[in-house]
Amino acid sequence: MRRIWKVALLPVLVLAVSAAAPPAMGVPAQKKVLVDFRKEGGFAGLQDHMIVYGNGCVRLDRRTGPTIDKCLTAKEERRLQAYLKDLRIGRSETRPPGADFIAYRLAYKERQTTRYTLPVSWRPVVRELDKIMEKYWAPD
Repeated sequence: MRRIWKVALLPVLVLAVSAAAPPAMGVPAQKKVLVDFRKEGGFAGLQDHMIVYGNGCVRLDRRTGPTIDKCLTAKEERRLQAYLKDLRIGRSETRPPGADFIAYRLAYKERQTTRYTLPVSWRPVVRELDKIMEKYWAPD
């Protein structure tokens, strides 16, 4: 009699366990970060944060509003990629004396640097990221 219960109960247990486990295909893939950009400080108290993922989508976050997820147009993505090719990360700068300075923190290709003055290779990248932030941050 015990053996019959084991045989009858085994398929029910297998079914219950497989139904409770999430399907392997349903697990979202980890998003690869292309660029992580922060602009913080100044008397205005900026706290802008933008992550650009490898798939061309961005996550925008500001101190003054909600987090926004959008995808770049193909043209914006190509332009940003072109500017990133010329980017030289370099070394971080020490914080200058005073209170009204903006810190630009850029992480790209596993390197992260904070600057208070923008090097020549950073200018087009920061300008493009600022444009993207202004365009897409406004909630729908």
